[in-house]
This record gives sequence, structure tokens and C-alpha cells, in this order.
Amino acid sequence: MNEKEIQEVKELLSHKKKISITAHKNPDGDAIGSSLGLYHYLVKLGHEVSVIMPNDYPEFLKWVPGNTSVLNYEQEQAKADTILQEADIIFTLDYNHLSRTGDMETILSSVDAEFIMIDHHQQPDSYARFMYSDVSMSSTCQMIYHFIELLGDVDKIDAATATCIYLGIMTDTGSFRFRSTNSVTHQVVAQLIEKGADNSAIHEQVYDTNSVSRLQLKGVALTNLNVLDEYKTAYITMSQEELDRHSFKKGDTEGFVNIGLSIAGIVFAVIFIENKQEGIIKISFRSKGSFSVNEFAREHFEGGGHTNAAGGKSNLSLQDTVDKFISILPSYKNALNL
Repeated sequence: MNEKEIQEVKELLSHKKKISITAHKNPDGDAIGSSLGLYHYLVKLGHEVSVIMPNDYPEFLKWVPGNTSVLNYEQEQAKADTILQEADIIFTLDYNHLSRTGDMETILSSVDAEFIMIDHHQQPDSYARFMYSDVSMSSTCQMIYHFIELLGDVDKIDAATATCIYLGIMTDTGSFRFRSTNSVTHQVVAQLIEKGADNSAIHEQVYDTNSVSRLQLKGVALTNLNVLDEYKTAYITMSQEELDRHSFKKGDTEGFVNIGLSIAGIVFAVIFIENKQEGIIKISFRSKGSFSVNEFAREHFEGGGHTNAAGGKSNLSLQDTVDKFISILPSYKNALNL
């Protein structure tokens, strides 16, 4: 945002407003962390704030400060619609197109409110009056920190706000190992720890609360791992039957796509997860170096995201989706063997 826009946002927030905060369907750590981090800040400014998620999210994110204030759109649509219709300002966090909100897209497309987008995904849509879009950022949570900084309110970041923001930075950077992590990211994290974020406790809550069934499901993922050396590619499949057999809960496959990317010489990793309830195959893509999974997902699987991390979907069967994927790879052989 430029200086003029920053001043306009300051003016918008200078008087009590009804504010709604939204994030994308199937919220992850960055979506929850940025939404609740912004929630704590705006409440401190005296606003009436609601956080609305399109659907449920994993148990390992439900310890986050402010979690009990989150409204699940799938479960309370009528209440959420009323709140969104009455909102003066709607923040859209960690997504850049209203379609990423699933069933919430209809109401968001029709309301009369000022939209503020804060997001780090590529190719943002132009629905918002104010757009803070930066694809170089490690996470939307880091952008929330800088947004508060731009407004001159870093002193208003308390332990709860810092905890939420730290959570999203940690998860979206793969515990600070992805290329998007830079010196500024670490400087922000240092400030968050100074303000009360307990880095060790946050890591434990997210990564060290596995159920036995989830670890067994990870074993299935390892068994289903396939490597295509010619294309420096690895992929994993998970059928609905395999998920059901291991008491699958939302979030249980989080991070499994990175298994393939941990193999020496692999540039491109993919996981295909069957979701019979939605009638789709959900796909996660990861890459190393300059190979853009964002472009790959957009071109072939109705998705998108970042250069090295993206998502997509397929309406074909699990096997047909894999066959389609493999049939596409020869045209990317040169890009994958750089």
C-alpha cells in the first residue's frame, strides 16, 4: 500500500466500526494466525470484530488465543450472513479471489462494505478497495505484522497477537526453512518473541500433538510414495478408504506432501487425496528452485498459489487423476531437470 492508502485505512479505523475478518476455505495456520492476530489488534482499537471461517479447521489450531470467537460459516450460515451484511469493513486474509471462500463467495460478492485484502498469493483479483499484496512475503501473518507497523501501532501487539502471528509465520515457512524466509522474517519473529510469543510452546502445539492414527496414516503415505526419477518427481496417493481406515480428521495429512520433496534429487512433489464427500481429488504441489507449481496448478488442475507451493483439484477418479498428471510431465521434463 502507498502512503495515501495507509492514511485512508488509518482514517477508516479511527472510529468504531463493525469489522468482519475472513480467510480461505480449509483454513491453515497462516489463515487462522493472521485472522486472530488481526482480531486481537482491532479489538484493542475498540472495534466490534467478528472472525468468520468458511468451514472447520484442524484440532491442532484450536488452542490459538481467540479461537472460541471464530464463527464456522458451514455451521452458522444465517448468523454469519447477517454479520457480513452489517459489516462496515471486511478483511480478506490469505486469499486473493472470493472463490477461495467456497460457499461464502455468494454473500461476499453482494455485501456493501469496504474490502481490505492482505495476502501473499500470486495474481490477486481486484475486488478490494485496499490491496496489500506482496508475493515475496513469507506469510500473510508476516504481512499482518507489517500492516500494524504501517499504521504505527507495533506497541499494541500483545502476547496473544504475537502468538497468532508467530503461528502463521512458522507454519507457512515450514518452520523457517522455505526460501521465502529472509532476514526481515527473522527480525519480525524476534520482535514477536520479545512481545510474548512462546516459540517452543507454539511449535509443540502444532507439531507434537499427533494421534496414533495420524502417525499410522503417515505410514500409509510412505508406502504409497512413488518416485519418477526421469522427471525428478515424487507423488503420494491417499484413497478415501485408506483415510477412513485410519480415522482421518481434518489436518491429518498436513505436511505429507513434503515427504517426497525430502528425497535427494527430487524437484517436484505432489500428493493426491481422495475426497468422496466433495467428489474431488484434492492435490497439493511443492517444488524446489525455479519450477513454478503455481503455474502448473493453474494450467492443469484448477488451482494456484506460490512458486514453490500450490494446490489444485481434479474431478476425475484418483487413478485417472494420477494418469493425467503423469501424462503431463514429459512436457515439463526440461524445466524439471534444470
